[in-house]
Amino acid sequence: MQATEEYTPTVDVGSSTLFSGHKMQAEPMSLAEQKRRLRISLRAARLGIGHENTSAFKALTDHFRENVSLEPGAVVAGYRAFRGEMDPALLIEALRQARHPIALPVVTQRGQPLIFRLHGADDPLAANAMGILEPLPSAPVVEPDVFLVPLLAFDRAYNRLGYGAGFYDRTLTDLRARKPLLAVGVAFAAQEVAAVPVGPYDAKLDKIVTELNVF
Repeated sequence: MQATEEYTPTVDVGSSTLFSGHKMQAEPMSLAEQKRRLRISLRAARLGIGHENTSAFKALTDHFRENVSLEPGAVVAGYRAFRGEMDPALLIEALRQARHPIALPVVTQRGQPLIFRLHGADDPLAANAMGILEPLPSAPVVEPDVFLVPLLAFDRAYNRLGYGAGFYDRTLTDLRARKPLLAVGVAFAAQEVAAVPVGPYDAKLDKIVTELNVF
């Protein structure tokens, strides 16, 4: 759909520039080093967008509801916003009202896919070792049909830069081998870059929703 505000320009992250616009070294870099440098720049940039940007959260919710069709009763995997991520809380509440069960991710161990446990609006949460709130072990485990995926950066080829642990890449790859699913990147428009550096194990998104656009 068309942007509802002035479009935010993309930023070149190819062989010559970083997100910040500074020149990179001329010599080729490894994929891991490209990602590492981009993550450093993007973490700092995202924190400047604002944690309490309620107008952006509402706009994202409206764009999602108007442009993303879900099967009745589809289980939606949400997430709890952390360190400046786009907060999907308003969207999750709207999906609950539309009778979609909501699940939240749980980290089992590094190198393994996430699992997802059902979470009701009033169910308790507990912080994991990284300080991220998760459902309690007593909550039922489910396999979601739709994923709201947090990220550091995205491009228009539906590539996503995550945080480096590979949790969502493993999870999406594992579940896609067993069932159809919809992976929706959820982000601020300012997190768009010209091209995300990707490797063979990086899982693509199916859609991307921001406060300005839907791709």
